[in-house]
Amino acid sequence: MTTIRVPGRLAILLAALLLAAPARADEAFVTSQPAETLSIVDLPTAKVVATLPIPGKPAGIAVDPLGRRAFVTSPDGKALTILDAATRTVEHRVDVGGGPLGVAVHPSGSPAYVADWYRHKIVVVDAARGVLTGEVEVGDSPSGLAVTPDGALLLSADRDSDQVSFIDTATLTRLGTVKVGARPFGVTIDAEGRRAYTANVASDDVTIVDIPARAVVGTVKVGQRPYAVALANGRAFTTDQYASTVTVFDTGSLTRLATIPVGDYPEGIAASRDGTRVYVANWESNTLSVIDTATLKVIADIEVADGPRAFGAFIRRTDP
Repeated sequence: MTTIRVPGRLAILLAALLLAAPARADEAFVTSQPAETLSIVDLPTAKVVATLPIPGKPAGIAVDPLGRRAFVTSPDGKALTILDAATRTVEHRVDVGGGPLGVAVHPSGSPAYVADWYRHKIVVVDAARGVLTGEVEVGDSPSGLAVTPDGALLLSADRDSDQVSFIDTATLTRLGTVKVGARPFGVTIDAEGRRAYTANVASDDVTIVDIPARAVVGTVKVGQRPYAVALANGRAFTTDQYASTVTVFDTGSLTRLATIPVGDYPEGIAASRDGTRVYVANWESNTLSVIDTATLKVIADIEVADGPRAFGAFIRRTDP
């Protein structure tokens, strides 16, 4: 095997670049509602590399854990668009009826779960075939959805019932509910599948739920009108839509750590797989803000199409 020797100064420079660049940063799939597009952002270069038309005012987004497919809800179009994430092509456009908003996907890549805001139910869609395979009733106006890492449970933030519904994914049975703050919108589950975090729009706080116990274990006050939560390195990052900030708190002590100014009306938020970056879709600023999780500062703003929401799990892994 041939060894390539790198001069000292060059070696130091290369090491610094590797430390500065977010590992496994992948791509962001950003829905823009008024523009009716999906912007695909290459995160290492901070450039939009594709813009796809998605009719029906797209809002919700979920990319499967292996990065194979992306799922986009169109509330006005009453549809779920299923895309091949690598080729950027539409595989299926599924009429799901009602008012599809939040979307989540099983860790295996199928099925996808769509929250129907108007009919107060979750619709289940086979990803490969693009057909409806079931549904389950939940509380009023379900919005955000999340699936536990083992795929056993689906959680629904039932906005107008002030609760989270727990659904058995194998039987599509609602097992129970937990009362949270007022008007929960986004719900996020940690990597261990032990805790869920709901962003409560009307009470300006985040509720922390112990999933196995199905019990509230804490509440943290955040900025005005929180919409979604991302988790990285033992910290929670919450988009405060009316405040145009992201509130950061420690997930262990539930102590607030920082308030970070971002663009106007932030909504969608997601962390890179290595936890070094958090990405924020700013609805009114038409930008994707990049937060360094070590310094808790915005290090870049990436321009995207008009009205980005990116409500859901919008980071796609690009390695096999």
